[in-house]
Amino acid sequence: MAVSIRLSRGGAKKRPYYRIVVADSRAPRDGSFIEKIGTYNPLLAKDDEKRVVLDTERAKHWLSVGAQPSDRVARFFDAAGLKERAARNNPNKAVPGEKAKERAEERAAKAAEAAEAAAAPAAEEPAQEETVEVMAEAVEEATAEPTAEATQVADAVAEEAPAAEAAPEAAAEEAPAAEASEATPADQATDEGVSASEPAEGSDEAAPAEGAEHAQA
Repeated sequence: MAVSIRLSRGGAKKRPYYRIVVADSRAPRDGSFIEKIGTYNPLLAKDDEKRVVLDTERAKHWLSVGAQPSDRVARFFDAAGLKERAARNNPNKAVPGEKAKERAEERAAKAAEAAEAAAAPAAEEPAQEETVEVMAEAVEEATAEPTAEATQVADAVAEEAPAAEAAPEAAAEEAPAAEASEATPADQATDEGVSASEPAEGSDEAAPAEGAEHAQA
């Protein structure tokens, strides 16, 4: 019969308490055992003396008869100086299994799909913004830069405007000259006759008339 020294669990839910027992290796973990040689309370601090309580004399006896301790009990024996525990190196211990790898691949695929779905709207928004900017630039160009035909018409109007402004001024200058030329020679003669027939004040023509009046008297 193969005999092992291992832990047997007791205590309440989420408050474990272990017994260090000597039992048949084929027996269940929490089943029957041959002898109890100590206790282990993981809820206590590591520096607490009551964390691991071990009967060293009985442990030495069972080790001498060929009992094999489990890895956790071998740590306790090594700390107590009963049996040296050989260092172990299992680099594959932390390697996930096949199912864990499959789940990890599924999560990675879902994350990639979610990233692509989130990046698609972000890529569409700059395209829409560029389209709006192009349309705005086209509108600005249409309003700011006139066409060739409109430019030609504007130039023609600008050239004709000074000539139209100069025409009224020339007409205003020619009007006085025309009025002066329209005066007739008869009007001029009439004016001259009136001025000749009317004697000037204080002239010698008034003197004979006054002498005649004195003679009659």
